[in-house]
Parts: sequence; C-alpha cells; structure tokens
Amino acid sequence: MSLGDEHDTGGYPGTRTRLPEDTSSSGGPRRRGSSSRSLVTVVAVVVLLIAAIAFANRGGDDSSSDGGSGGGKGPEASETAATGTKPVESGSGGIPSGFAHDQQGAESAAANYAVTLVSADILKPARRSEIVRQVFVADKQAALEQQLDQAYTEDFLNNIGLDKNGNSKDGQTYVSRTMPIGTKAIGYSDTAADIEVWCTGVFGTAGETSTNPVTSDWFTMTLQLRWSDGDWKVDSFAQKDGPAPVPGDDKASSADEMAKAVEEYGGFSYAR
Repeated sequence: MSLGDEHDTGGYPGTRTRLPEDTSSSGGPRRRGSSSRSLVTVVAVVVLLIAAIAFANRGGDDSSSDGGSGGGKGPEASETAATGTKPVESGSGGIPSGFAHDQQGAESAAANYAVTLVSADILKPARRSEIVRQVFVADKQAALEQQLDQAYTEDFLNNIGLDKNGNSKDGQTYVSRTMPIGTKAIGYSDTAADIEVWCTGVFGTAGETSTNPVTSDWFTMTLQLRWSDGDWKVDSFAQKDGPAPVPGDDKASSADEMAKAVEEYGGFSYAR
C-alpha cells in the first residue's frame, strides 16, 4: 500500500543471485579405437580434474594480466557477487535483524524495512507497535507510533475495507506486499546512512464484493538509518511515486486467484 506522494513522516527494496558461468566445452578427446578407449577416458578425466582445480584456484589473482580475455573489467562485487558476510537473522515477527556494519548492510536493512513499513501488518494497531519497536531508533519510537496511529484511523481503515483492528471482512483478503527492485546509498558513514529503495508492490482488497481491487504500484522510499545498539535502525523515512515502467498487457487475475497467491507465496528477506 502506497503511503502517498512525497510522504515524509519527519520521523515517520536486494537479494542478488549470481548464476554460475558456463564453462562447458563442446570439444573433447578424439576417439582412437576400441583398444585404447579406456586409456583415453582415464586421461580425459585426469585432465578435466586438473583444469577444474586450476579454475577454482584462479580467483583472487591481482595480476594486471588479462590472460587473453580482452582486458575487460570484471563486475563489481556490489553488483553481482555475494559478499560472504553472515546472512541476516529473522527477528521477532519475521523482521530481519543483525545487519552488517557497512554500506551493504545498510542497504540490506533499508530493503527489508521498506517491505515491513508498507505491509498489511502496519495497519494492525497491535502489530504496528511491535514493528515500531523493532525497526526504529529508540528515541523516535513514541512520537512515530503516535503519528502512525493518527494516520491509520478507524475511518481510514474502513475506507479500504478493514475493521478497526486492521482485519479484512469475511470472504475478503487485504493485500499489501512490497518488492524492492534495487537500492542506492546517497549518503553513508559508520553511524548513519541515507538509502533509496526502488520498489514495486501490490495492494488492495481481494474479494468478490471488494470496492478496492488489488492493483500494482511503483514507488521509491528514502530511509535515513542510524547505527544503534549494534544494528541499523530507521531514524525517518519518506516516499514518492515512481519510477514506473510502461504498463504491460497482462490479463488481470480474478479476486480468488489474488487471494490464493497471497496465502500460498511467502515473501523474502533481502541481504547480500
């Protein structure tokens, strides 16, 4: 669910997957005849093992030689490669915690917090208090919780088909799920970070009698993070629309299909 254009509270996303390189070769030893086929097979296996070991151990070479590969610069670690840093842990309520104390840790925290702050859970008063305590720095929690309570009033919830506890009516399923597309650090230090998270998402109410159908959304969240109590926490955040691609011509699914998808497909934690 979008929080609106340029919504700034004043205090109130990626997982990257690297596919293996294709190192297969269509070549191979020529067949010399049935009498020497076994020997050729053994030699071929030994050669392949040696080549595999050499390939596995060639990483980390800082030599300026390009080895005949054309001299092209390899991809930067922040773009495609895993860092080897210990993955984040799932904290209370499924919100990740324990982010690395570096820029990538800050970006990972921002992506995960974007998912949480635009989730259906933030509309439930009881769950909202837990989210605020887990996500925000301690000195901003009380004021922010009050602001959120004032924003998500009973009238607001009723307008989107929810009761005062943030639950949907019988036969309906409220959907608000965010998927980070990418992150960008616009400022970083050991104690604070400003991170932009480009997101897409789906939000609305799935149900035959719903007047608030599930639609898609594109937006960018900017989160000001602070290193506090051994983890990255949110100090404040804002949201604006876009960038949005040209809409495709996908056929819209039925309300039942959308509700079933939300129930069957879980979300992700984002870390690299």
